[in-house]
Amino acid sequence: MGTGISALLMDVDGTLTDGKIYISAEGEGFKAFDVKDGYGICRLLPQYGITPVIVTGRTSEIVARRGAELGITNIYQGVEDKGACVRAISARLGIPLAEMAFMGDDLNDLPAMELCGVAGCPADAVDGVREICDFIAEAPGGRGAVREFIQWLINRR
Repeated sequence: MGTGISALLMDVDGTLTDGKIYISAEGEGFKAFDVKDGYGICRLLPQYGITPVIVTGRTSEIVARRGAELGITNIYQGVEDKGACVRAISARLGIPLAEMAFMGDDLNDLPAMELCGVAGCPADAVDGVREICDFIAEAPGGRGAVREFIQWLINRR
């Protein structure tokens, strides 16, 4: 099977982060992102013509800021139906679903993952997700799993 991947769609919590949400007494939230994932997104994907896209169920200024740092212009937050969102992204970007890869970690990611041509997950994804994936990273979410998936996609070309 040839790669033909033109877009990499990524969940945030549990995929680009370890899934923990840190909240201070003042209510300020914190998320930790892995620099290896960031390097893969902003340095490797462009070399191969792969568009990075964030699709997340939560809404956070932190995600918007991190996305901007990495040059991600397609960020969808507060998404309840990730399958419908992926279909809309496909139409908006003019990229067939078969040319999209999705990396997620939990059951709410399944509708999107099942639509895309390739599905990947971190090592600590839930069983229902792991069962349908073409690629399972050795790293857990937020610890370089996305970078592993990017490298795997590139190596398949």
